[in-house]
Amino acid sequence: MPQSKDATSFTEAANAALLQQLNWSDTQDYELASRGFIATLNDPVIRDETGRPAWNLSAFAFLEAETAPASVNPSLWRQSRLNALYQGLFQVTDGIYQIRDFDLSVMTIIDTGASYIVIDPLVTPPTAEAGMALVYQHIGRKPIVAVIYTHSHIDHWGGVKGVISQADVTAGQVKIIAPERFMEFAISENVIAGNVMSRRASYMYGNLLPQDTTGQVGAGLGQTTSSGVPTLIEPTDTITHTGQTMVIDGVEIEFQLTPGTEAPAEMNFLFPQRRALCMAENVSHNMHNLYTLRGAIVRNPKVWAHYIDEAIDLFDGRYDVVFSSHHWPTWGAEAGLDYLKKQRDMYKYLHDETMRLANQGYTLLEIPEIVESQLPAELFNAWYNRGYYGTVNHNVKAVYQHYLGFFDGNPANLHPLPPEDAGKKYVEFMGGADNLLTQARASFEKGEYRWVAQVVNHLVFADPDNQAARALQADALEQLGYQAESGPWRNFYLSAAKELRNGVIDLGAPKTASPDVIKAMSLDMFFDLLAVRMIGPKAAGKKLVFNATFTDTGEQYLLMVENCVLNYARGKQSAEADASLTMSRTALNEIVLGEAKLAEKLATGEARIDGNPEKLVEFLSLLDTFEFWFNIVTP
Repeated sequence: MPQSKDATSFTEAANAALLQQLNWSDTQDYELASRGFIATLNDPVIRDETGRPAWNLSAFAFLEAETAPASVNPSLWRQSRLNALYQGLFQVTDGIYQIRDFDLSVMTIIDTGASYIVIDPLVTPPTAEAGMALVYQHIGRKPIVAVIYTHSHIDHWGGVKGVISQADVTAGQVKIIAPERFMEFAISENVIAGNVMSRRASYMYGNLLPQDTTGQVGAGLGQTTSSGVPTLIEPTDTITHTGQTMVIDGVEIEFQLTPGTEAPAEMNFLFPQRRALCMAENVSHNMHNLYTLRGAIVRNPKVWAHYIDEAIDLFDGRYDVVFSSHHWPTWGAEAGLDYLKKQRDMYKYLHDETMRLANQGYTLLEIPEIVESQLPAELFNAWYNRGYYGTVNHNVKAVYQHYLGFFDGNPANLHPLPPEDAGKKYVEFMGGADNLLTQARASFEKGEYRWVAQVVNHLVFADPDNQAARALQADALEQLGYQAESGPWRNFYLSAAKELRNGVIDLGAPKTASPDVIKAMSLDMFFDLLAVRMIGPKAAGKKLVFNATFTDTGEQYLLMVENCVLNYARGKQSAEADASLTMSRTALNEIVLGEAKLAEKLATGEARIDGNPEKLVEFLSLLDTFEFWFNIVTP
């Protein structure tokens, strides 16, 4: 099996250039990341209930070396060391603690005196449970009376059942507090595009790479994600407006709603008695994504900057420490204010410069190069504004996409050939595969890796079995990965190189939505997903009508297949339906999760079909299945 290669002299030179550009004498982040350390685990391996490793605190021990190897961008090396080496339980201020480097995100614990409030319980239950065990061991065992989800991304709620149970919430012993529309967005992101987003996430977080100096070194925002099945418990209390306050066991919390920022449902909040400001994921010690490489709706930096600005005004003079759901806190009112201002202005600069240049007629591919060539050092040389997660390049493209979409105005780019057809034409125009490879190898020897990746990609798509092309493409992408300051960019490049060399390795299809997500999904969302799964061309000429009744929720739906699409109407039924399906929502969940089959439910009487069951069978034959391990870098 082909192995990773060393960094070339061009990559060494590119990485060394950063040593001259950035202020390496500023080591304050190391002091901040280690401040307040209390303890970590004796056993570095956190295991799930079956005994399988969910997280390994020692996986990135190779980052203990202060000097970056040639195969890693030195700025990313620095960020990864800060994320990986400062792990365990930390005190932020009186009565506020954090668990760091137990997952991609950070879990915060508020000690009310008699109880705990938990903020953002990580990605999966094993890591969240291990974090709370450390709290109980060193701070004391107290009941958890509230959990706060700062926003709708899964790394801030997936581990909730590692710290509390559904029974605790149902019994009224624990509140779960979340921003308005949390459930809608928490569920929807994992449904319609769940399969493709999860596959691309395997590249983004480097899940397929070895954890070493030529593989995964981190994701910038954190190291990577824990393995396991995320959980979800529905909120009991919703924050609906800025200025809303709550008092939990004597601890006052003042909320700021920030919709459409880093997440579509998100909120910041102040603990005025502790003079501590939680900025959720709206500020962090890196440039964040305006567009995430796993794929998602782009975020508007104008809105993002506005809400940071609002927080500056709203909480002015009332905090001595700023902490977030990733990375380490910033202490001191002056330092905190400077941090907020520069994060605000970073996003606003990317927005304003992109649209200034767009209005001059520059295009999607031109603007990032221009913006990157003239970044103001006072903003973009600040360590917490470096592109460890998002990058200037793809964030600028996100701004352009938000306003103008994919089309740059040049009709030559309006209807280009698809990659396989275009690839064959490019190869033909370049004098054939051998000539293309000869010239591309010469470009590789000059260190022109971006061009090599671009041009050889045509040959790979024209002839995916051309091993020489795959090998050269892999070599070029590998060097680009070694140079990348962004963790996700590095992981994408290196994952692609691995796939080109070794092919797609089927590790078993993971569930794109966990059981708790499926159970929390509204029936509208379920039927939306069903509509996406229906193979339109296969439904040509068909007209099918079904009633659906769910006995335990009392909901009724009318489903109609016509004109090659599936439509549905809530609260309606038709006397002319081809068939009527009656079952419980619980039974539907079991079928969706693969725990049971419809035939089994019919046999036991848990489901009933009235009318023509063959019509339902006909409809089910129209549904597509999604393969998880699809090719990404080859046709």
